[in-house]
Amino acid sequence: MFRALRVDRTENGFQRAVVDLTDDDLPEGDVLVDIEYSTVNYKDGLAVTDTAPVLRNFPMVPGIDLAGTVSASDDPEVPVGQRVVVNGWGIGEETWGGFAQRARVHGDWTVVLPDGIGSADAMAIGTAGYTAMLCVLALEDHDVIPEAGPVLVTGAAGGVGSVAVALLAARGYEVHASTGRPEEADYLVGLGASEIVDRAELSEAGGRPLVRARWAGAVDAVGSHTLANVLSQIQPEGCVAACGNAQGTDLATTVFPFILRGVTLRGVHSVHVPRPRRLEAWRRLDEDLDRDLLASMTRTVGLDDVPAVAAEILAGRVRGRVVVDVHA
Repeated sequence: MFRALRVDRTENGFQRAVVDLTDDDLPEGDVLVDIEYSTVNYKDGLAVTDTAPVLRNFPMVPGIDLAGTVSASDDPEVPVGQRVVVNGWGIGEETWGGFAQRARVHGDWTVVLPDGIGSADAMAIGTAGYTAMLCVLALEDHDVIPEAGPVLVTGAAGGVGSVAVALLAARGYEVHASTGRPEEADYLVGLGASEIVDRAELSEAGGRPLVRARWAGAVDAVGSHTLANVLSQIQPEGCVAACGNAQGTDLATTVFPFILRGVTLRGVHSVHVPRPRRLEAWRRLDEDLDRDLLASMTRTVGLDDVPAVAAEILAGRVRGRVVVDVHA
């Protein structure tokens, strides 16, 4: 038997509890993983608190990330004993995810962990950090290089933002970090930010469609008015990698940044990313992400603590990353 955080929706409403399960309860798949660590992302917060309809099936074990060791496999490409990370492909939303001590998945969903990244570090990175790396790659694809000028990160004290600041600074970018939590300024400077931007400068509705160009590019995890105001301040031929909606899903902007400055708005997702891009992202995370900085932005909790952390992350009270030790 193994422990899992399971949620369900019945005639009595939404329910969640840490329960004991067996392998017979697990969904179909050709690889069985003994999970060591998971992590709490914003989407997990929505799922565990039933704040938004992100879960597609019930009952469900949430958790869009997991890392551990293959204990059984019918996939010749994924041998027993291999250390793997799994994220995306609907785990924790459509099929059971990482808030458990075991998972059954499809072999082609797994990514072999680089030698330099342990299971705990992989979940300190998690979907949030992996998405941050995809955003950095997107900026590079659009020729936003350190010499082009400063790069903005919105929602900088959150999971995606914290890793993005650290990754960009490690590559030599001048990083401007936007946050609504002034008490996090020292933390963000420690990750590599050279300037702190008050969230209030960017979060109001009704901003002008074009203002003075300040940034060569941006990583935006906020959306809504913030994204619109960021677009209006991007330099000609710049790029914004947009990956989140913490402020909202709406986007009231004009075509001016695109047709007068040639700005690119590049959407970044993490669910159905082609395998070569996944492998490149994890390779670069191994290469670029300072482990001491990663540790400084991470805390570890147990499986029973996940509901409380889920509420914290939705309230914007979580700094950096939260790793879940599923055996604690």
